[in-house]
Amino acid sequence: MSRIHEALKKAEEERAAWQGGAEQPSLTTPEERAVPEAPMVATGKPPAAASTGTAAAGVPPAMPSFASPFSVEALLARCARLEWKPEVKTMLFFNGEDNARGTEEFRTLRSRLYHTREKMSLKKILVTSALPKEGKSFTAANLAQVLVRQHGRRVLLVDADLRGPRLHTMLGTTSSPGLSEYLQGGQDEFSIMQRGPLENLFFIPSGQQISDPAELVANGRLKALMERVEALFDWIVVDSPPALPVSDAGILAKACDGVLIVVRSNATPADMARRARLEFPDQALVGVVLNGIDRESTPYSRYYYEAYERNGSEAKA
Repeated sequence: MSRIHEALKKAEEERAAWQGGAEQPSLTTPEERAVPEAPMVATGKPPAAASTGTAAAGVPPAMPSFASPFSVEALLARCARLEWKPEVKTMLFFNGEDNARGTEEFRTLRSRLYHTREKMSLKKILVTSALPKEGKSFTAANLAQVLVRQHGRRVLLVDADLRGPRLHTMLGTTSSPGLSEYLQGGQDEFSIMQRGPLENLFFIPSGQQISDPAELVANGRLKALMERVEALFDWIVVDSPPALPVSDAGILAKACDGVLIVVRSNATPADMARRARLEFPDQALVGVVLNGIDRESTPYSRYYYEAYERNGSEAKA
């Protein structure tokens, strides 16, 4: 009986002590009490890991900060700058003559593209033609040049004509590494880009010639390329093969926002132009560029250029 009485008395004393504010006996083991708790800082965020590199209990180590792999800084750092030697007669905006014949037409085309942009999402433009030798590469190259002439505009020109590439010759630069290497998985985005003397104009050449261009452009990597670098540029201009002889243009158009069809004055058969038009959905067609017009068939244009050239020569005199 005495043992029971002593146990009850001890329990009563412990209860009275607890109710009076004494510390409750700890229920943790000595090993658990040996681990200090990690305090929370005022912001509510867990404290940084110790200098030894170990993270605080339950807190992952902080990730190192680094620039985005698709930032403008990465573009400028990794894109090769080469010494281009452009064709003076075909590359209209490299020679410093702002009033050269043809430049005003490209400024008008630029303005109309901006007007179209107000009505639809338009950044990636495919330039094609019905048949070869109608001036699509000439149009694509000079369109990219006139777009980049506006202050602060950054433009990417892509030679996606893997069958008969011309842009690298017109710009006077190398053709490889380029798009074909990227589509085969041999190069990354920035290693195939280059830039020359015209500020903010970037170029992806066609790359090495391949035997199966249709299968290569259809493998989905071109669309991935566009999606990865699109945010770095204000415009992307893509030169494609002609629409009728091969299927490449229709495939390439799916990775772009709109299509410009180039037809050559007094050369492109009307039925061929209509057939090329039907290769693309209505909503994809941005417009048609009439190339190769002579001065005699456009008296207003002839008068404008003659007057402008005369005024320019008088000013220089």
